[in-house]
Amino acid sequence: MVTSYLRGQALIDSIKNQEYSRDLIGYHGSVPQANWPNKARVAVQFVLNYEEGGESHVEHGDPGSEQFLSDIIGAQSFPAKHMSMDSMYEYGARAGFWRIHQEFKKRNLPMTVFAVGMALIRNPYIVEAIQNSNYDVVSHGQRWLHYQDVDMELEKQHMDQAISVLEALFGHAPIGWYTGRDSPNTRELLAEFPQIKYDCDNYADDLPFWTSLTNSHGESRSHLIIPYTLECNDMKFCSPGGFNSGEQFYQYLRDAFDVLYAEGEFYPKMMSIGMHCRILGRPARFRALQRFLDYLQSYDDIWICRRGDIAEHWYQHHKI
Repeated sequence: MVTSYLRGQALIDSIKNQEYSRDLIGYHGSVPQANWPNKARVAVQFVLNYEEGGESHVEHGDPGSEQFLSDIIGAQSFPAKHMSMDSMYEYGARAGFWRIHQEFKKRNLPMTVFAVGMALIRNPYIVEAIQNSNYDVVSHGQRWLHYQDVDMELEKQHMDQAISVLEALFGHAPIGWYTGRDSPNTRELLAEFPQIKYDCDNYADDLPFWTSLTNSHGESRSHLIIPYTLECNDMKFCSPGGFNSGEQFYQYLRDAFDVLYAEGEFYPKMMSIGMHCRILGRPARFRALQRFLDYLQSYDDIWICRRGDIAEHWYQHHKI
């Protein structure tokens, strides 16, 4: 018995003393008082991903067509144009964006656009619509690609291009970042871009939290992480075992909100909703969004905001 105990204690000590890159502790049940404006119980934040025109495509110099996040679930990549895939992405730019955008404008609601640089360059009308709206723009990279195995220098080059493009289009550099399909190097590379005050490549919490970045010159700074979501997200319409009707999506969002709202009586939290022009912009799915917005707008003690607003609030009230 004693020998077993000592072996167990030695194993505990060994694991505790190992360097470990992950943070499994977080707020350990003692969450901060968010103190959202007007004593809101939940900060609700909508993200519209704009990727159409920046995806994998032979005309973009890529080896094959796009495979990810379309109604062709399990699509293969072909070393040529994939006409059906092309048209599904085109729907997002031609129709889906405008349907979602007009709904938010009609309701005078803010949202955040996760914008792929190459995609926005190809659609000046959408750039103009964003400029004239109560939206903020987070850089979603220069390309809508999977960066897991991309060379670090190429990823850094794409990041620099993405930030430069958004600055040229909107007159100021973005302060937020979200790659989505990021690499082990992504956050390390953000240390080289002091314009970026927060990133969203994380799904680990219901509240923002701080980390630190150190650049190649050895200079360190505090860096904010505002977690995003892959579950309150229309992408699950295009995933095996995901939502198969607008009713499922609506009920899932409502259940998530109800739990967070109840908790928010004592400890307010944050709720993110992820949207894609080519997915939620389709009429039947869009109806679920309308129903959820109706439900939200029946509450007075919530804060529907942009990710930049959350970042500003956290920097002002919870700076470390």
